[in-house]
Amino acid sequence: MKKKQKGFSLIELLIVVAIILIIAAIAIPNLLRSKMAANQASAVGSVRTINTAAITYNSTYGNGYPASMTEIGNDGTTSVGCGNAELIDSVLTSGKKSGYTFALTGKGTQLNTTNSACTSNFGYDVGYIVTAIPSQLGTTGQTSYCSDGTGVIRQNPTGALNAGANNACATTDSPLGN
Repeated sequence: MKKKQKGFSLIELLIVVAIILIIAAIAIPNLLRSKMAANQASAVGSVRTINTAAITYNSTYGNGYPASMTEIGNDGTTSVGCGNAELIDSVLTSGKKSGYTFALTGKGTQLNTTNSACTSNFGYDVGYIVTAIPSQLGTTGQTSYCSDGTGVIRQNPTGALNAGANNACATTDSPLGN
Protein backbone atom coordinates (compact mmCIF):
# COMPACT_ATOMS: atom_id res chain seq x y z
CA MET A 1 0.00 0.00 0.00
CA LYS A 2 1.10 3.49 -0.82
CA LYS A 3 0.91 6.18 1.81
CA LYS A 4 -0.91 9.32 0.76
CA GLN A 5 1.50 12.27 0.54
CA LYS A 6 0.67 15.44 2.43
CA GLY A 7 1.81 18.98 1.57
CA PHE A 8 2.28 21.01 -1.58
CA SER A 9 4.04 20.04 -4.72
CA LEU A 10 6.88 22.13 -6.12
CA ILE A 11 4.67 23.41 -8.94
CA GLU A 12 2.00 24.57 -6.51
CA LEU A 13 4.60 26.45 -4.44
CA LEU A 14 6.05 28.12 -7.55
CA ILE A 15 2.59 29.27 -8.60
CA VAL A 16 1.94 30.81 -5.16
CA VAL A 17 5.32 32.61 -5.22
CA ALA A 18 4.62 33.92 -8.74
CA ILE A 19 1.23 35.28 -7.64
CA ILE A 20 2.81 37.02 -4.64
CA LEU A 21 5.47 38.60 -6.89
CA ILE A 22 2.83 39.86 -9.32
CA ILE A 23 0.85 41.45 -6.48
CA ALA A 24 4.03 43.07 -5.12
CA ALA A 25 4.91 44.43 -8.57
CA ILE A 26 1.52 46.12 -8.69
CA ALA A 27 1.50 47.41 -5.09
CA ILE A 28 5.04 48.81 -4.66
CA PRO A 29 4.81 51.64 -7.25
CA ASN A 30 1.48 52.72 -5.71
CA LEU A 31 3.09 52.72 -2.28
CA LEU A 32 5.97 54.89 -3.52
CA ARG A 33 3.55 57.36 -5.16
CA SER A 34 1.55 57.53 -1.93
CA LYS A 35 4.70 58.24 0.10
CA MET A 36 5.74 60.96 -2.36
CA ALA A 37 2.28 62.55 -2.13
CA ALA A 38 2.49 62.47 1.67
CA ASN A 39 5.93 64.12 1.57
CA GLN A 40 4.61 66.86 -0.72
CA ALA A 41 1.62 67.50 1.57
CA SER A 42 3.98 67.67 4.55
CA ALA A 43 6.19 70.16 2.67
CA VAL A 44 3.23 72.46 2.00
CA GLY A 45 2.25 72.28 5.68
CA SER A 46 5.80 73.05 6.73
CA VAL A 47 5.98 76.07 4.39
CA ARG A 48 2.74 77.34 5.95
CA THR A 49 4.21 76.81 9.43
CA ILE A 50 7.36 78.76 8.49
CA ASN A 51 5.22 81.59 7.05
CA THR A 52 3.28 81.85 10.29
CA ALA A 53 6.46 81.68 12.38
CA ALA A 54 8.16 84.44 10.36
CA ILE A 55 5.21 86.79 10.78
CA THR A 56 4.91 85.92 14.48
CA TYR A 57 8.65 86.58 14.91
CA ASN A 58 8.29 90.02 13.31
CA SER A 59 5.32 91.01 15.46
CA THR A 60 6.71 89.53 18.69
CA TYR A 61 10.22 90.96 18.61
CA GLY A 62 9.74 94.05 16.42
CA ASN A 63 13.09 93.19 14.93
CA GLY A 64 12.09 92.70 11.31
CA TYR A 65 11.64 89.39 9.55
CA PRO A 66 13.96 86.50 10.47
CA ALA A 67 17.18 86.01 8.54
CA SER A 68 17.24 82.21 8.82
CA MET A 69 15.47 79.13 10.13
CA THR A 70 17.57 79.09 13.31
CA GLU A 71 16.11 82.39 14.49
CA ILE A 72 12.52 81.11 14.41
CA GLY A 73 13.53 77.58 15.37
CA ASN A 74 14.60 75.64 18.38
CA ASP A 75 18.32 75.18 18.98
CA GLY A 76 17.82 72.94 22.02
CA THR A 77 18.57 75.56 24.65
CA THR A 78 16.06 76.86 27.14
CA SER A 79 16.54 80.55 26.48
CA VAL A 80 13.91 81.94 24.12
CA GLY A 81 14.70 85.12 22.24
CA CYS A 82 15.53 86.66 18.88
CA GLY A 83 18.06 83.96 18.03
CA ASN A 84 15.98 81.03 19.31
CA ALA A 85 12.29 81.96 19.14
CA GLU A 86 11.11 78.31 19.32
CA LEU A 87 8.26 78.95 16.89
CA ILE A 88 9.01 75.79 14.88
CA ASP A 89 10.21 72.35 16.01
CA SER A 90 13.82 71.22 16.01
CA VAL A 91 13.33 68.89 13.02
CA LEU A 92 12.11 71.72 10.80
CA THR A 93 14.80 74.02 12.22
CA SER A 94 17.41 71.62 10.80
CA GLY A 95 16.08 72.38 7.30
CA LYS A 96 15.28 68.76 6.39
CA LYS A 97 11.92 67.11 6.93
CA SER A 98 9.88 64.44 5.13
CA GLY A 99 12.18 64.21 2.12
CA TYR A 100 12.37 67.98 1.55
CA THR A 101 15.04 70.60 2.16
CA PHE A 102 13.78 73.93 3.52
CA ALA A 103 15.44 77.34 3.53
CA LEU A 104 14.42 80.73 4.90
CA THR A 105 16.16 83.89 3.75
CA GLY A 106 15.53 87.46 4.85
CA LYS A 107 14.72 89.95 2.12
CA GLY A 108 15.48 93.64 1.82
CA THR A 109 17.96 95.45 4.03
CA GLN A 110 19.15 93.90 7.25
CA LEU A 111 18.31 96.13 10.19
CA ASN A 112 21.26 97.36 12.21
CA THR A 113 19.46 98.83 15.20
CA THR A 114 18.15 97.01 18.20
CA ASN A 115 15.00 97.36 20.18
CA SER A 116 14.54 96.50 23.84
CA ALA A 117 13.95 92.79 23.14
CA CYS A 118 16.84 92.10 20.73
CA THR A 119 20.51 92.88 21.07
CA SER A 120 21.60 90.75 18.10
CA ASN A 121 20.12 88.67 15.28
CA PHE A 122 18.88 91.66 13.34
CA GLY A 123 16.02 90.91 10.99
CA TYR A 124 15.18 92.19 7.52
CA ASP A 125 12.89 95.11 6.76
CA VAL A 126 11.05 93.92 3.63
CA GLY A 127 10.21 90.28 4.30
CA TYR A 128 11.49 86.80 3.67
CA ILE A 129 11.44 83.93 1.20
CA VAL A 130 10.81 80.28 2.09
CA THR A 131 11.78 77.46 -0.26
CA ALA A 132 11.16 73.73 -0.14
CA ILE A 133 12.80 71.42 -2.67
CA PRO A 134 12.74 67.60 -2.82
CA SER A 135 15.88 66.00 -1.39
CA GLN A 136 15.74 63.37 -4.15
CA LEU A 137 13.70 64.55 -7.11
CA GLY A 138 11.25 61.87 -8.23
CA THR A 139 11.76 59.78 -5.09
CA THR A 140 10.97 61.96 -2.08
CA GLY A 141 8.94 64.50 -4.04
CA GLN A 142 8.31 65.90 -7.50
CA THR A 143 7.20 69.48 -6.79
CA SER A 144 9.17 72.38 -5.28
CA TYR A 145 7.46 75.10 -3.26
CA CYS A 146 8.19 78.76 -2.60
CA SER A 147 6.51 81.41 -0.47
CA ASP A 148 7.31 84.92 0.64
CA GLY A 149 5.83 87.64 2.80
CA THR A 150 2.63 87.63 0.74
CA GLY A 151 1.83 84.21 2.17
CA VAL A 152 1.07 82.78 -1.28
CA ILE A 153 2.63 79.35 -1.75
CA ARG A 154 3.83 78.81 -5.32
CA GLN A 155 4.62 75.41 -6.80
CA ASN A 156 6.86 74.21 -9.59
CA PRO A 157 5.87 70.72 -10.79
CA THR A 158 9.34 70.07 -12.25
CA GLY A 159 10.94 70.33 -8.81
CA ALA A 160 13.21 73.15 -9.94
CA LEU A 161 13.65 76.18 -7.74
CA ASN A 162 13.00 79.27 -9.84
CA ALA A 163 14.25 82.40 -8.15
CA GLY A 164 12.24 85.45 -9.07
CA ALA A 165 13.22 89.08 -9.15
CA ASN A 166 14.32 90.83 -5.94
CA ASN A 167 14.76 87.61 -3.98
CA ALA A 168 11.10 86.66 -4.33
CA CYS A 169 9.26 83.61 -5.62
CA ALA A 170 9.10 83.31 -9.39
CA THR A 171 5.76 84.55 -10.68
CA THR A 172 5.98 81.91 -13.41
CA ASP A 173 5.38 79.23 -10.76
CA SER A 174 1.69 78.69 -10.24
CA PRO A 175 0.01 79.43 -6.91
CA LEU A 176 -0.87 76.31 -4.94
CA GLY A 177 -4.27 74.99 -5.93
CA ASN A 178 -4.13 76.29 -9.52
